[in-house]
Amino acid sequence: MRVLGIDYGRVRVGLALSDEEEILASPLPTLARSHRDVDEIARLAREREVGCIVVGLPLLMNGTDGTMAEEARAFAARIEGRTHLPVDLFDERWTSSEAERAMLEGNLSRERRKELRDGLSAVLILQAYLARRRADPDLRPLGGEV
Repeated sequence: MRVLGIDYGRVRVGLALSDEEEILASPLPTLARSHRDVDEIARLAREREVGCIVVGLPLLMNGTDGTMAEEARAFAARIEGRTHLPVDLFDERWTSSEAERAMLEGNLSRERRKELRDGLSAVLILQAYLARRRADPDLRPLGGEV
C-alpha cells in the first residue's frame, strides 16, 4: 500500500509518497496553500492509489500542542473528511532541523534549501512513520497519533 506523507505549512505543503512495499519515501512537488489544497491532495491520493496518509504534527518541544499543531490537526481532519482515507498524525519535532542540517551538509545554497525544505521534511516524516510501522506490525492507520 502506498502512504502519502504531508509536512503542513501555512504557505506550502511538503508531500512525499512511499513505494508499494512501504520502504522508500520519495518527494513530490510541493503544493502551495490555497482554498483548493485539500482537493489537490485528494486527487493525488486517488491517482497514486494511496491507502493512508500521515501528517506531520509540529508539537512544541515539551510535547504539547501549539498553534501550528492545532492547525495541522485541523488540516488532517479536513483531508480525512475529503479523502475518506485513514489519516495518522506523526510527531515531527525534529524533521525541519534534520532537513536543514542535511541540506547544509550538502552545501546547498540558501535559495536551493528553500526550494527543497518542505519536500525533504515530508520525506523525513514519512520515512520515520514507515520505520515505526515496520518496528510494530500491529500499528496500523487509525486516524490517531503515532
